[in-house]
This record gives sequence, structure tokens and C-alpha cells, in this order.
Amino acid sequence: MLKISLAAIGIYLSTLAGFSQDVQDSSIYKRKKLKLEEVNFVSSYYKQDGNNSAVTGGIGTEHLTDFATTIDVKLSRYDHRRRKHTLTAELGVDVYSSASSDKIDPNTISSASSGDQRIYPSITYAIANEENGSTVSVNGSISAEYDYLSKGLSLGWAKLSKDKNREFSAKGQVYLDTWTVILPIELRSGSNLKGNKPRNTYSTSFSLSQVITRRLQVLLLADVAYQKGQLATLYHRTYFTDGSHRVEHLPDSRFKLPLGVRLNYFLGDRFIIRSYYRYYTDTWGLQAHTAEIETPVKITPFFSVSPFYRYYTQQGVKYFAKYEQHNLNEAYYTSDYDLSKLSSNMFGMGIRYAPPGGIANIAKLNAVELRYGHYHRSTGLNADIVTILLKLK
Repeated sequence: MLKISLAAIGIYLSTLAGFSQDVQDSSIYKRKKLKLEEVNFVSSYYKQDGNNSAVTGGIGTEHLTDFATTIDVKLSRYDHRRRKHTLTAELGVDVYSSASSDKIDPNTISSASSGDQRIYPSITYAIANEENGSTVSVNGSISAEYDYLSKGLSLGWAKLSKDKNREFSAKGQVYLDTWTVILPIELRSGSNLKGNKPRNTYSTSFSLSQVITRRLQVLLLADVAYQKGQLATLYHRTYFTDGSHRVEHLPDSRFKLPLGVRLNYFLGDRFIIRSYYRYYTDTWGLQAHTAEIETPVKITPFFSVSPFYRYYTQQGVKYFAKYEQHNLNEAYYTSDYDLSKLSSNMFGMGIRYAPPGGIANIAKLNAVELRYGHYHRSTGLNADIVTILLKLK
């Protein structure tokens, strides 16, 4: 049971139709026609295995596979005030199976693992004033799965300096979510947990990018997020020291603060060093550090390889304990290993090919990229992901 966002396809189609209209203007500058600027097609396959499923109280299989495909289309035009209007529409489809999900109610699922699908379109509309360097944008989304519904809205603003060496951006987001209550089969009788439960998220994001020298660029990132509502997953079991068990119970609010920095250094025409660091803290007691480095190397003007490595470590939330380690008098409890103390390593490589004449003599198909990553977590979870990107421009 995975959760993901989606925006209404109907909104996408109606907005696209309205955006395509080129109304005549009597001013001196005629509006330019709508132009297809870029199309990106991304497909990935993800597989993981582990033995700490939260559905069964921190023990049991975490086997999961996910096949995801997304396509985004960017359209643009200029109005009579020379402002650039850009519409970006994205549509994604995931098909996944999770061996732990059939442990919620084993009597209703006959296969070794349960499966589901998710669809997640989104729409972003932006207006850029290239004379004063400002951009405003709006994004709308609706996320849905059979047990989950989310409605989202975000507003953004960005400002580029006159010399184009510095840019500041800010974005506000709100997601209004609803969970359908699903309990483990043996805990449903007599429970007051029924119907739907809300979970709302409010966040703001800020970034500041700066060109330090011709070779060095820096990007500072800061986010502030607040969640309120049903934050525990009600089909996760928690086992206590006396052998009894209940559904996971966590506070109904959470404040999150991630801070990050990116540094890009250009070592001549062939080498780039891309580095990233993020610090995270929240009111549940979780603190985390992420460090990442990627070094694209241009083998030829049209072919490059990009080895990368990411290290992550976190201190678990104060409400976590392993299987049958919780005390009955605890107010909050979880055995979800995503919230435990852990560290992880991920390494892999990307290969990119972008010839000037296009791929296979298709001029519009100007780039293809293949990426592979292997993930290992200190809890024993291992995962592999393969991704392919096709760009038409």
C-alpha cells in the first residue's frame, strides 16, 4: 500500500485546451503561438528485500517491486508583454506488489503478494517576466489510491538578479489528505477506528542560488513543514513485552525542518563535482544527515558517465522499539524501521548520450540516459533501481 500524488486528468485536458488558444491582440507585440518545448519520458524498476515489515510488527518480509513510468510535457508561449507562459503537465503510472500487504488480512488475498496501481498526473503553470527576472507559478494536484485521497495546491515565486548570478525562490504548499481506515484483520472487532481519517500538511520552501566564480556555484535550501491529523499507519501492528499487540499509535502533529546545501564545481570542460548535504530534525526526535556526491565525466562531447554515492544516517524517533519491546504504559508506539536508528549507503552510475543529430537519426530525440543504483540499509534492507530517461526537444 503505497501513497502517491496525482492531479485530475480532466483538469489537465481542459487546461491544455484553454492554453492552446492564441487570442489576437491589437497591441504592437503579437502573441506568439503555443510551442512544444520539451517532453521527458522516464521509466524505472525498483526491487527491495528485507525482514522488518511494519505490517507484522517489525518482523517479516519487506519484499516489494515497483514499475513506474512518467511522462512530462512542457508547452510555452510569449504574450504581448513579452512574458513567457509555461505549462508543464506530468502523468505517471506505478504498478507495484508488496509481500507484506497480504498480512493485513491473509484470508482475502490468495497470492504470495498483493498488488496495486497508482496514477499521478500534475499541472504546473508559470509566468516568467524575463525583463525583471521574476517568475510566479501555481501547481494543483489530486492524489488517490483505493484507501487514500489527497488534494494539493502550491504557489511559488522566484527572482533572478540583474547579472543573473543569483536567484531567490519561495514556495508555499498545502496537502489535504484523507485515509480510509484499514486495520489488521484480528483487531477490527469492537474497534472505534472506522471510516476516514484526515491528515493535512502545510509547508514552505526557500532556496538561494549563487554563482561564486566561473567554476563554483552554491545553492542553499530550507523547508518548514507542519503535519496534523492521522500520522500513524493503522494497519501497522505493534507488539508489547507481554505478547499482546495493537495498531501503531503516534502523535497527531509533527513539525519538520530540513536544511540543505548544494555545491557544484566545474573542473574544466570534462569534469563536474556535484555535492549535496542536508540536515533534518523534527518534533518526534528524528535527526538525520545526508551527504551525496556525483562526478559527471564527459568521455566525448556527446557521451558522459556519472558515478554517484550517497550516505544517510538518522537517530530514530523516541516512539520506536523493536518487536515485543514496547511497554504497555507507553502513550505512543511504533515498530516501523523507517523511524528507527539506521544508516544507509547508495551507489551507482548514470550513462548519458546526447548526439547533435538526435538518437537513431531522430532529431527531436536528443538525449537518452540510463541510471542504476544499489541501496543497502543497516537494518538489512537491500534494494536496486534501474531508470531510463528519454528527452525530446
